[in-house]
Amino acid sequence: MAKVPFYQETVAQLYQNLQTNDQGLSSQVAQERLEKNGRNVLNQQKTTSLLQKFLAQFKDFMIIVLMVAALIAGLTGEVVDAVIILLVVVLNAIFGVFQEAKAEEAINALKEMSAPNATIRRDGQVMSVKSDELVVGDIVLLEAGDIIPADLRLLDVASLKVEESALTGESVPVEKADAILTENELAIGDRHNMAFMNSNVTYGRATGVVVATGMQTEVGRIAGMIEAADETTTPLQANLTQLGKSLTILILVIAAIVFAMGMWRQAESLIDMLLTAISLAVAAIPEGLPAIVTITLALGTQRMAKRHAIVRKLPAVETLGSTDIIASDKTGTLTQNKMTVEKVYENLKLADAHTLDFSRDNRLAQVMILSNDTKITADGLAGDPTETALVQYQLDRDYPVDQVLQEMPRVAEIPFDSERKLMSTVHPLTDGRFLIAVKGAPDELLKRVTRLAKTDAVVPLTDSDHQAILTTNHDLATQALRVLAFAYRIVDQVPTNMTSEAVENDLILAGMVGMIDPERPEVEQAVADAKSAGIRPMMITGDHRDTAAAIAARLGIIEKGDTAAVITGAELDEMDDAVFSKKVGDYSVYARVAPEHKVRIVNAWQKRGKVVAMTGDGVNDAPALKAADIGIGMGITGTEVSKGASDMVLADDNFSTIVVAVEEGRKVFANIQKAIQYLLSANLGEVLTLFMMTMLGWQILAPVHILWINLVTDTLPAIALGVEPMERNIMKQPPRGRKSNFFSGGVLGGIIYQGLLEGGITLFVYWLALTYPVHAATNLIHADALTMAFATLGLIQLFHAFNSKSIHGSIFTVGLFKNKFFNWAILIAFALLAMTILVPGLNSMFHVAHLDAFQWGIVLVASFMMIVIVEIVKFFQRRLMK
Repeated sequence: MAKVPFYQETVAQLYQNLQTNDQGLSSQVAQERLEKNGRNVLNQQKTTSLLQKFLAQFKDFMIIVLMVAALIAGLTGEVVDAVIILLVVVLNAIFGVFQEAKAEEAINALKEMSAPNATIRRDGQVMSVKSDELVVGDIVLLEAGDIIPADLRLLDVASLKVEESALTGESVPVEKADAILTENELAIGDRHNMAFMNSNVTYGRATGVVVATGMQTEVGRIAGMIEAADETTTPLQANLTQLGKSLTILILVIAAIVFAMGMWRQAESLIDMLLTAISLAVAAIPEGLPAIVTITLALGTQRMAKRHAIVRKLPAVETLGSTDIIASDKTGTLTQNKMTVEKVYENLKLADAHTLDFSRDNRLAQVMILSNDTKITADGLAGDPTETALVQYQLDRDYPVDQVLQEMPRVAEIPFDSERKLMSTVHPLTDGRFLIAVKGAPDELLKRVTRLAKTDAVVPLTDSDHQAILTTNHDLATQALRVLAFAYRIVDQVPTNMTSEAVENDLILAGMVGMIDPERPEVEQAVADAKSAGIRPMMITGDHRDTAAAIAARLGIIEKGDTAAVITGAELDEMDDAVFSKKVGDYSVYARVAPEHKVRIVNAWQKRGKVVAMTGDGVNDAPALKAADIGIGMGITGTEVSKGASDMVLADDNFSTIVVAVEEGRKVFANIQKAIQYLLSANLGEVLTLFMMTMLGWQILAPVHILWINLVTDTLPAIALGVEPMERNIMKQPPRGRKSNFFSGGVLGGIIYQGLLEGGITLFVYWLALTYPVHAATNLIHADALTMAFATLGLIQLFHAFNSKSIHGSIFTVGLFKNKFFNWAILIAFALLAMTILVPGLNSMFHVAHLDAFQWGIVLVASFMMIVIVEIVKFFQRRLMK
């Protein structure tokens, strides 16, 4: 026999099946159920131990190449080389583990912040418990402002409205009832006698019984489906993999050629040539690159965390920098997520709300706060956002709200309902009479109004007055303002028949207000910054077309009146994927859409080769967050499922934070690119030097020379380039696009000509030392030449680090000494390089000779020429680019 759904059961059947009653469970039974069924929480994402995180770092292709090189070096006796390479690899893994752990800590801190309490009845007593301690059968008491802690069947409802957008995508709060539903296979949004975990109570109150907890809830079922979703490969991961493979092939080819040529010339023994090939491999592999990439990303992540963007996955930082499309929710991200009174219509005059003040006896002010279910608590205002906005508006004007509520308590009411769209309350006046305060939709309220309150009198409502009010209502609505009208009447006694027909008639219009969820003040500039960076911002909302279009125009997402750029969910449903993919570029605003539409939007843009960032806060947003190149969860309003599916979490739910993150992502990519150009051009210079020395039959640099130069120049200076300040025009450039890589934008050409230049200058110094020797003995001449080549190859890379501060810009415009870490890195690297030659004992260990002042002069001048030549090339490059 099929199980009857909870929404079809009577209260008696519920109590019997769940083994509970209206007094709630006993503490003992609740504890037994908690131990048996587990806590009322969603499954955490599968966490890995520190050891697993550490081992996972070694799956990277570049790391595997480095470990193979270390193994070969160790087997051929170059233990120092092997130890240094392995040390770099281990440091890289430690950095990766450290950053992943920090990101998890930040997310867990957000989860702790969002863990609510629940008010329940146990042992016949009302108490507050942590929501994760709820069990099936618990009786839960709900009020406006509460987060629903589990799936409930509602038992007793009083004007309850629940905001279920996290589950259904419906932005308007849903009215709930306690009546039994008879239909079969009802959709979640139609189960009006149920309340679901992670939904929010916006209005009214209710009592319900817990029918499901944790992963058995509707939210839990969706969370379970998302756990199996595939991860996407980021552009950074693809670029690093491609780079590692290309370098490996290049290294093997060059090493094989050198080994073969050496054996053919019979200039060296088999072992010596094998060591030379190893030297070439060590020279060609940028050992520090994985560590530098990780450090640069980690530092970027920390800077972003300080600016409220918590990155959950390191490569996401760089992906942000290549973003073409930012698709953002409206409510709370582009707007402040709080209704605000913007216009007030009183005495047939429309005024900006912030310019007005109300006297204690002003009827409009009184009705705004009296016909209102907002609760004033120690933590602020609780209730429907529209109603709290009315009270907050008067509080901001220093109106004596508490005093009026105390002196004029509610003695009777007709609650709001969606059919008549009105709410009425009755309050005593000081003269013994009673005030009936009414608020509601202007169209409905005006049908019941016969008079109009003016400054000094109440006058009959004329046809022209009626038309003027309707015109004003229409004008405000077209500006995306939500309009409420307020009226009243004074009676001698509380009506005995509290019905709409008896009470809500012969009313006096006090006025109207226009409210809106205002845009965040910083977002308009953020949208402008995004557009100037070639990024297209888009708005996605469940709101009506007019509201969405008005806010989008105010923010600069679309031009005012550009209705062609707005599409609704219904219109989207009428298009198949092929048609939508062709027309997706026409739309910047999506109104009245459900979360499932987001996946279509992401896919349509990705088919065009665009990198898409998508925001989301609901459970149903999770598939779109997974599908997007960058899924952005909301730290404040977001569900745990949406945060878990995201690459980045906004701690402040603010659109401008996304633009800040994009800016940081571009900076990170630019700095990684600088480090790559610096490292690979330096390594190419080393490879060229060794290759030509072998071809010419010269005495070649030993592995220890290459290793020391790499250790000195590939670490601190390269890391320092990773923390270079952002270049001024970085947000004026178009997005790189999905097909770009680290060699784009002239970087590959720079690596080649700068590497040839470094090798050429080093070989020239070696040749100069051989041709114009200081000593007469052949062994001393060769020792001097080798030492000068060693010093030049190291020093030229330190000078080249200054060139690498900008790919195309002059070093005199990017700030030569602005980066203090860079300055110290160069000084330390120079000291480490120089001491191998200058410190007695070390020179014999490194097989180098002392140089005189003339020889040092040649080394310094030749090395400095690297800056001069590159500056000249960059000058002509900039001219050509213009």
